[in-house]
Amino acid sequence: VELVESGGGSVQTGGSVKLSCGIRGMIFERYTLAWFRQAPGKEREAVASIDSDNTTNYDDSVKGRFTTFGDRAKNTLYLQMDMLKPEDTAMYYCALGWGVFGGGWYLPEAFGYWGQGTQVTVSS
Repeated sequence: VELVESGGGSVQTGGSVKLSCGIRGMIFERYTLAWFRQAPGKEREAVASIDSDNTTNYDDSVKGRFTTFGDRAKNTLYLQMDMLKPEDTAMYYCALGWGVFGGGWYLPEAFGYWGQGTQVTVSS
């Protein structure tokens, strides 16, 4: 399985960016896809996740501003980011795991496959 992110860029505060994560290979069922981000000098943190049954989770810092959804026909995961803030500036990664239950989606170690990342920069 290979994950390939795209769609990052620079935007002003209050703007929007839509990230894509192309999934190459079969992933079957009972999987969890997630978005993480990492700013310079900080640890990687969970942003959002979506399970194979379409259950979504969001970190409190992005609730109401970010939406994750998938297009199974295109084998692509998306992260729509609205009302962006400078503190959203980071490298964004998509990740894939199986058997991720409950609060496990917050843990990078729960995911075995990662994309290369795409940079999002929000200027004030």
